[in-house]
Amino acid sequence: MTTRRPLIAGNWKMFKTPPEASTYADQFKPLVADFLRNVDVMVAPPFTALTVVAEIFKDVSIHVGAQNVFWEEEGAFTGEISAPMIRAAGCDHVIVGHSERRQFFGETDETVNRKSKAALAADLIPVVCVGESEAEREREETFSVVGAQLSRSLQGIEGAAYEHIILAYEPVWAIGTGKTATKEQAQEVHAFIRGEIGKLVGNSVANDLRILYGGSVKPDNISGLISMEDIDGALVGGASLDPETFAGIVRPCSDAFGS
Repeated sequence: MTTRRPLIAGNWKMFKTPPEASTYADQFKPLVADFLRNVDVMVAPPFTALTVVAEIFKDVSIHVGAQNVFWEEEGAFTGEISAPMIRAAGCDHVIVGHSERRQFFGETDETVNRKSKAALAADLIPVVCVGESEAEREREETFSVVGAQLSRSLQGIEGAAYEHIILAYEPVWAIGTGKTATKEQAQEVHAFIRGEIGKLVGNSVANDLRILYGGSVKPDNISGLISMEDIDGALVGGASLDPETFAGIVRPCSDAFGS
């Protein structure tokens, strides 16, 4: 089991109005209060609910992240949100390159790279997502696809910056499908990712880097996943939308890493 501090991150996607987010945050906070000494928790609401949630969580160690970011600080970019704006809203994390952004909104490794650098410059921790499609896995291209995503998405980022970066392996075929990679399948790719980072910036940096698994994570499969040496937590989608269910994912991590 890893000695890296685990992180459980909840991506709410396009769900919850500010009032709904406020109700959730009020309910969730006491459910995980006793676990935060052993595990980091982050939630990523829609942009419209960031300040509401950040205000409720400001007195506890629950991090708030955005689901996307633009790479310029300001300008004539209608509809975009900059890293300084996200930081000012109370966030300290941002998800970059989620498979749904890649699939529906034209996200590329090059834009992921620009967004990651913008996040770092604004003192945000980018959660950089990589992962292969079902067709790519069937063609046994998982390692080549993920390796290329890593090298392009992280190009030009120096080793010291990796202290402020989190990676997330999310096999596209497991996002919102109910399919989950086995813990062995996930571990195999996580170990590969750590090895690739080692080649880029050195094994010492790679060994300290947190790599999350994302893809139909639920309370009944989280324990197996985090028992793997290179899996340092989870990026949770649908199961993070209910506070009780999400707390049921945090709790086993706290138990596993508690003293």
